[in-house]
Amino acid sequence: MTLHPDAPFPPRLLPWTTLDGGPCFLFSDDGTGRVSRLADRVEAEQLGSNAVLIAEAERILGGRSWTPGELHLLTVDLKESLVVTDRIAKSRGARLPEPPYDPDDDGRRGHGDEGLPEG
Repeated sequence: MTLHPDAPFPPRLLPWTTLDGGPCFLFSDDGTGRVSRLADRVEAEQLGSNAVLIAEAERILGGRSWTPGELHLLTVDLKESLVVTDRIAKSRGARLPEPPYDPDDDGRRGHGDEGLPEG
């Protein structure tokens, strides 16, 4: 998504989709409006649901007496949980300020291999 160079804030990826499954974005000035607060609450609820799902997965897998149907349902639920968590991470990551350095630069360029662990 291209953004106008004068826009003060990037668009926020919202924690829900359009009716056809497309992403929803909020264009806002500061992230404190009503829709932003609603999105914050929805994200918190979604992440809270993940904690419940993790406990359920531990219960099912810990018992070692699961049925194929239980494993299938758990897999579907875990996949959906990952989709939700990925959307939240992308949304929050897009709103972080740019770091003052290149995050892909490990700081070792041009310094040879001295000081690097062997292996």
